[in-house]
Amino acid sequence: MSRSPRAIGLLVLAALAGGIALVHSDRESPDPIESPAPQDPGTPGPFVAVSPLPPLAPLGPVPVPADSPITPAKVELGRLLFFDPRLSGDVSTSCASCHDPRLGWGDGNSLGRGYPGTQHWRNSQSVVNSAYLAKLFWAGESTSLEAQAGSAITGNLAGNGDPAMIEERLAQIPEYVRRFREAFGIEKPSYGFVLRAIATFERADVVSSDAPLDRYLRGEAAALSDAALRGKSLFEGKAGCLSCHNGALLTDESFHALGVPRNPLFERDPERQIALRFQHYARGVPEVVYRKADRDLGLYYTTKRDEDRGKFRTPPLRYVSYTAPYMHNGVFATLRDVVDFYDRGGGDDPNRSPLLRPLRLTDPEKSDLLAFLDALSGKELRIAAPELPPYVPTEQ
Repeated sequence: MSRSPRAIGLLVLAALAGGIALVHSDRESPDPIESPAPQDPGTPGPFVAVSPLPPLAPLGPVPVPADSPITPAKVELGRLLFFDPRLSGDVSTSCASCHDPRLGWGDGNSLGRGYPGTQHWRNSQSVVNSAYLAKLFWAGESTSLEAQAGSAITGNLAGNGDPAMIEERLAQIPEYVRRFREAFGIEKPSYGFVLRAIATFERADVVSSDAPLDRYLRGEAAALSDAALRGKSLFEGKAGCLSCHNGALLTDESFHALGVPRNPLFERDPERQIALRFQHYARGVPEVVYRKADRDLGLYYTTKRDEDRGKFRTPPLRYVSYTAPYMHNGVFATLRDVVDFYDRGGGDDPNRSPLLRPLRLTDPEKSDLLAFLDALSGKELRIAAPELPPYVPTEQ
């Protein structure tokens, strides 16, 4: 049984971090949501059934690799390592430097900080609920938390760490030697188990599932305001957010080009431009593209297909109230800026998604949609930085 046709949709909020919404229904199985058919960009119109979209659904248990179960010893070791700058090249940069619990588990800047001497060209995404994702980073370059941690620790523009040096440093810290033995049964710290420990910490502790919407769908009728309930209807209907933010994670984990405006900070900062040029080179961009490319190429770095230039992964929406600024280049400071962008039908891009449409939302409708988005975030997830164990040099 299909629902009645819905008003025209958009690819809403495709670069926001965090957020899992659940659908309220008195039926045992909610009807599938219809997806929008492409139409003239300037003409609003109804949804036409193309294929069913996964309905919003509860967030299930965190996926855990069979060969790396969660244990208290691994979680505590991973927490220490997440905050320890000795995993970086010059011992200045920890995971928490770019994913700070006080800043939504991002870094609060429009464009991320780089390793000393560099500046990053992308926004630093929140890692809240990243344990559920099959694709990590803005262009989906990593497919596991372990791989993501390894890329960040060793990346030239991130941690710039050397695995052999990291192992030697940790071996000179008796507390870490003890903890690696307790967590993994190994006699001295190993880089591969560093990654496992950090990933285990994220799976266990960097998870948010207490949003007001969750409570509402579990029977707490007063958990959502009237405005948020109206916003939920817009999210599922006229605003078309479910086109890409669907299922239990509120993401299709696919890639879309939106025509996001340029970030003025990138335009005037040579170090960020150098970082992007280095990215082109390191990812094997063909010479003819390398010499002309002055923007983040997104999914193209992996596929080398022209139609994938400027496409970025749809992130989930839980915790989104804490993760400003937004988009892959951090160009929007507030959620209202993002809603206004999609209400206009997005921006200009040769590969611009056909899902983008002018919505012509009224100001009250925008306020209601923002109230619903706020209901996707629960309590702020704060974890205090731990006291790190000291070096104890080996006697010669």
